Amino acid sequence: MSVHRVGLVVPSSNVTVETEMPRLLGRHADAQFSFHSTRMRMRAVSAAELRAMNAQRERCVIEVADADPEVILYACLVALMAGGPGEHRRVESLVAEQLATGDSAALVRSSAGALVEGLKALGARRIGLVMPYLRPLAEQVVSYLEHEGFTIADWRALEVGDNTEVGCIPGARIMAAARSMELEAVDALVLSCCVQMPSLDLIEPAEQEFGIPVLSAATAAAYSILRALRLPIAIPGAGGLLRADEKQKEEVA
Repeated sequence: MSVHRVGLVVPSSNVTVETEMPRLLGRHADAQFSFHSTRMRMRAVSAAELRAMNAQRERCVIEVADADPEVILYACLVALMAGGPGEHRRVESLVAEQLATGDSAALVRSSAGALVEGLKALGARRIGLVMPYLRPLAEQVVSYLEHEGFTIADWRALEVGDNTEVGCIPGARIMAAARSMELEAVDALVLSCCVQMPSLDLIEPAEQEFGIPVLSAATAAAYSILRALRLPIAIPGAGGLLRADEKQKEEVA
């Protein structure tokens, strides 16, 4: 069984990605993973704090690269999407350049880019979103995904500004938001458009209830990491994206 080292660049107040990612990838039948984090200071999910957090990126990349990971995930979706169209590509490229300069061969992924990748893998065009953000940031996420070619059929923002509180949002509140949406003509539902808002235990029940593919920033990130490492997409109990077949993988290759 192969063993793979994953680096995580996370906001200082984020705890969920370091819980859900090991749970997800720990279910893989053919590989084992270890996870190594570095933190960027951020507590309030606001435009000013996100900018200040992103300014810490280079230090954090250097630190996590010292652990010699095979792949590094920049794990703050809204921090990139708030930067304007295509920001995940720009930041992933900058991180890759920095790593190459430091003689690191680590691959680079971001939760923002992974969500785009996962939605395309599902062939989704019309999507629904549940987000924890205050409305101005939520609107930027909607605009970002529309620029990527998706139609946002409906969305809900739970308007939680404290990132620590985002990590404690009850599943019942997330599901209530999803149930309040118009989903009949939707191709996929992003149940948590944030790696800090817990949703892993909701993904499979939500797929069964709504009858459409359901994913989250975390499941999309797991999908992207597996693709980067050229490992089979085979994670049970985490939604249709992580049961992706070979045809889907070829379409996004």
